[in-house]
Amino acid sequence: MSASTISKEPLTGQPRRGPKPLLAEKGKGNGEITLLWFFIVGPMVALAAAVPVFWGWGLGWHDVVLGAVFYVIAGPERFAPDLLKDPAMVWLDKHYGYIVASSFLLPTLIGGLWSRSWQGAVTAFFWAGLVRVSLLHHVTFSINSICHMVGDRPFDSGDKAANFWPLAILSFGESWHNSHHTDPSCARHGVLKGQIDITARLIWIFEKLGWAWNVKWPRMEKFDSKRLASA
Repeated sequence: MSASTISKEPLTGQPRRGPKPLLAEKGKGNGEITLLWFFIVGPMVALAAAVPVFWGWGLGWHDVVLGAVFYVIAGPERFAPDLLKDPAMVWLDKHYGYIVASSFLLPTLIGGLWSRSWQGAVTAFFWAGLVRVSLLHHVTFSINSICHMVGDRPFDSGDKAANFWPLAILSFGESWHNSHHTDPSCARHGVLKGQIDITARLIWIFEKLGWAWNVKWPRMEKFDSKRLASA
């Protein structure tokens, strides 16, 4: 990295130093950090462990497929002021209750028809309904909590926002939180090499199809100007 790409302090001219991890600032030890990781990974491991236990009598392929499809449908969405001017978004907001109800009823109905059994309807309601919402909420809430506690901070975002790679896939790229706070209006959060950002790829496809326009893509010179010396 050249010296020109490192952000300098305005008075001293010295490279900016990355903020200390929040846990370290509060005197947290390795034990509490380990407990935090358990809180993050534990529910995911428990869910994965439940699959072979329930497979064949309380869980089947139709539950997995329906859960994955409805998870994706419910996950790459975002509230923004300009969307409130969009008639389609206003309609969605007005009928929010019906949409939530249908997100449970549809997988239940499809699961029952797919398996041609009441058991298929019940397992689809459980896995593609309740478990899917629980998992999505866990991932979503983690972005605004865990991603302000641990992770990498390659850029000076002005706060404690961090990139936390274990959530990159499940959050569709939202866990590249340090990059997002560095340039909040940028359509891509995973701006560095190897950072998978599914939402940005979806926006790119929509742009190519003419469904999205005036998309703000990252300008790396802006990110390089805020790159921390510790990165």
